[in-house]
Amino acid sequence: MVRFFGKASGKVDDKGRVVLPAIFRDAMAKDGLEDMTLIVKKNVQQCCLDVFTYAEWVHRSDKLLEGLDPELSTDDANFWTKYNEGVYPIVPDGKLGRLNIPSELLEKAGIAKEVVLSGIGYKLQIWAKETYEASLMTDEEFKLSAQRHSVKK
Repeated sequence: MVRFFGKASGKVDDKGRVVLPAIFRDAMAKDGLEDMTLIVKKNVQQCCLDVFTYAEWVHRSDKLLEGLDPELSTDDANFWTKYNEGVYPIVPDGKLGRLNIPSELLEKAGIAKEVVLSGIGYKLQIWAKETYEASLMTDEEFKLSAQRHSVKK
C-alpha cells in the first residue's frame, strides 16, 4: 500500500494541472503504481484537497459505509451523497505526473497558483500555500494535542 510522506511546493498551471513531485511519484513507483488512478476530492474538515490511491479510497469508503444505510435512512442517504459529491478519478499524465484537477475543486479549496503538497501517510493533501501556512499548529499546540492523544490510549 502506498504511503505518502514529506512536503513539496508546486504551482497550478493555466489548465488546472499540478505536477506531482518526485518524492510522491517515487512512493507510487515503489509499489508499481506510477500509472494508477487517484481519487481527488475536497477535504471534509480542512480547506484543502485530498488525493487518495484508488485502493485507499475504496477501503475508507467501504469502512464508512458499514455504519450507514443510505437505502433506508434519508439522513444516511443525504450524508452519503454529500460525502461523494465532487469526487473525481484522475490519472497522472506522462513523465511529469501532472494531476489535472477539476476547476470546481481548486475553487472550493481556494487554490489559485502556489500550492503545498503534503504527504500524511495514507493520502496527499494539496493546499493553497497561504492556507497551509495559516493552518499549521504551533509547536506548543502540537505538544498539548500530543499529550491529550496519548492519554486516550
